[in-house]
Amino acid sequence: MPSIGRDDVARLADLARIQLTEEETARFAGEFDSIMDAVASVSEVATEDVPATSHPIAMTNVLREDVVETTLTQEQALAGAPEAQEGRFAVPQILGEE
Repeated sequence: MPSIGRDDVARLADLARIQLTEEETARFAGEFDSIMDAVASVSEVATEDVPATSHPIAMTNVLREDVVETTLTQEQALAGAPEAQEGRFAVPQILGEE
């Protein structure tokens, strides 16, 4: 697996618009090498007869069929409101707009 050097880290930092010190660049180069080694070890274990998965368990659709049901009337919806005005919920003004 190719190693990631200081120049590569500096280029990535430049692309991400992150300023790194020389010490950080050297440290991250070593950390990226460790990450690349870990990825390589996982790649060695993966075999062609094991299918790729995005989830460890099968995902199923949990949506239900749309069924038309009776809904609240405007009066019923506003019955529990602390205050209603012209058929709408009345709430305190918070942005100072008119």
